[in-house]
Amino acid sequence: MGSLILPSKLKTSSSVFDHRQSSLFFKTPKKQKKIQSPVARLFGPSIFEASKLKVLFLGGVDEKKHPGNMPRTYTLTHSDVTSKLTLAISQNINNSQLQGWYNKLYRDEVVAEWRKVKETMSLHVHCHISGGHFLLDLFARLRFFIFNKELPLVLKAFAHGDGNLLNNYPDLQEALVWVYFHSNIPEFNRVECWGPLKEAGGSSFIRGPTTSIDMIPNPCQTDCSCCFPPMTLITWSADALNGRDSDGVNEGQNV
Repeated sequence: MGSLILPSKLKTSSSVFDHRQSSLFFKTPKKQKKIQSPVARLFGPSIFEASKLKVLFLGGVDEKKHPGNMPRTYTLTHSDVTSKLTLAISQNINNSQLQGWYNKLYRDEVVAEWRKVKETMSLHVHCHISGGHFLLDLFARLRFFIFNKELPLVLKAFAHGDGNLLNNYPDLQEALVWVYFHSNIPEFNRVECWGPLKEAGGSSFIRGPTTSIDMIPNPCQTDCSCCFPPMTLITWSADALNGRDSDGVNEGQNV
């Protein structure tokens, strides 16, 4: 695996889908023939540039359909070749963005879903820190640091790419952002509340402490009309996460 780079500015290009797509935070030098130990090179604060973001609306999802009534997910990846971000907005995670050895090795995609729990909307964001590959375990602390540093940019990409939805439903700007860091190492396997969406991506944002399981919004345990969707749309490899998150919640439960 090549050196891990935290990009400051992204280069322009046309082609988005490539077999080496989805290196959101970590970059591999060209003409690399052998897998090497990753080395972090952290630049200054990342700057979101709208011109570098490609947005795809898939499966009939558009800004007129509220996520409290129709499933809505975000799949954000970065192409190491084109240096462009690709955001797919759809009813389910866009697995076609996450295929290939490159993504399986780096696991630096960010996926998210809107959920309505007891009539309250919230955005649930998921990052894979470690598990499934020994290099991810070895550099878990670095990955955790980089994901934290880059998440404000990610949230800005979500807000910009789905701007029409947020303009049509301004209450969604007040929705709390819950960030799930998935890791097989307890120290980095955690859930945090990053506050309202309109503040979570700001430069002055200060993230809060690890969230207690009691604070995570849980849907009703019986059929109801105040929660949607009833089950989380985010699925992760049981091999990578040992089937549980940091608070002992079985993978795939209503979290």
